[in-house]
Amino acid sequence: MKKIFKMALPAAALMAVTAIAVPVKADTLANMERERALLIETLLDGEITPAERQVRIEAAQRRLLDLERMVLRDDKLVGRNTPQVRRAFANYDLTFLVHASAEKNRAIGDTWLSQLGISTQSLMSAKQGRR
Repeated sequence: MKKIFKMALPAAALMAVTAIAVPVKADTLANMERERALLIETLLDGEITPAERQVRIEAAQRRLLDLERMVLRDDKLVGRNTPQVRRAFANYDLTFLVHASAEKNRAIGDTWLSQLGISTQSLMSAKQGRR
């Protein structure tokens, strides 16, 4: 037992030093996309009640609004020419969903669906079935 403890102690110390020395990369765009995905998941979740959905959407909307502002003000994204950054700014209404919804004075779900080309009429005429 003492042998295992003696072996584990240096490993634990090395992990602690490594965790302190390695900076954490907080990518604002990735965080915003993750939060947006959670919001869309909430919009599409058929297992929750409408009241619970509304509460979750309002909470996610506040978080997403803050993240959208952070991305719009992130100077590190200006010099990055990655496919993720190009796609994000090319699809403004889908990327910055809360801002686009406010500008259009529409609900977040409506803005998202309209950007995907889905209308109320197409939803109402859709039939449930297997593909």
